Amino acid sequence: MNLQTLQRTMARVVMRPLTASDRMQRFTPTGQSMQGYATRFIKPNDRLTSFQRLQIYNQQYWWRVISSLMDDFVGLRAVLGDKRFEAMCKAYMLDCPSRSYTLRDLGSNLETWLRRHPQWAGRKKILAVDLASLEWAEIEAFDERSEPAFLPEHVSGLARLPAHLRLQPYIRLLHLRYPVDELLIDLREDGDETDVASNAVLERRKRKRIRKIATLRPQPIFLAVHRVDNSVYFRRLEAGEFAALQTLREGKTVQQAIRSAVRETRNSAEEMASAVERWFRNWTALGWFCAPEKESSKAGGR
Repeated sequence: MNLQTLQRTMARVVMRPLTASDRMQRFTPTGQSMQGYATRFIKPNDRLTSFQRLQIYNQQYWWRVISSLMDDFVGLRAVLGDKRFEAMCKAYMLDCPSRSYTLRDLGSNLETWLRRHPQWAGRKKILAVDLASLEWAEIEAFDERSEPAFLPEHVSGLARLPAHLRLQPYIRLLHLRYPVDELLIDLREDGDETDVASNAVLERRKRKRIRKIATLRPQPIFLAVHRVDNSVYFRRLEAGEFAALQTLREGKTVQQAIRSAVRETRNSAEEMASAVERWFRNWTALGWFCAPEKESSKAGGR
């Protein structure tokens, strides 16, 4: 057995789901004894059989990926509850097994998968999908690269803006239907209080907040997930503001972005002009735009 065959053979076993009692399954998918299968490529030692040695890897794989998803999706876990969340993770990992060298990428398909399998969220489907979307956006906003920023001194007004402005790669724009940004912040604040409040009190408070938000009528919420000094923040956006940023994200011109914003509002021309001026000033101050390529290459060459 060459190395590649050995790696694939072991991966098939290691990524095979555990039993209800968290043990390795006794038979392969083809009905072969796993004990005999393990002896093909795992040596026993004076303490453990081939099956027992392989079982350790099987268990560690599943315990580690589920633990990682629990850490990355705290809000979704709170909404679904621990038991349902863990069962959902197992189903998700069977459909979307890890293809990356890093645990960071485990949840990259979770939002899309949850839309296709809404039974895991029950009546909280929309809330669950919104949370999966937000929590994955946080991961991307933290990890994605940044480019030299287009600085406020580069422009003195809208008339002097370049025709094209590129958004920083780390910015994520979300159209949500529940205030899951507020819920996630509340849940994390509760987590910071574990040294002064009992688990029972915090659990009751958490359930109360989740029920309160889950009973709200869905309504459009526009959010930017961005990064400042290696910390991720949520920023609520107006509908026109969101439309303009989305248009810029698509690579369209500043003028097209402004027209997109106008279509989303009922403001007068004067109000709209003031709003757009304010938006671009704020975005520029936050460093959300990349410097034009000429500026960027100069900065990189210094």
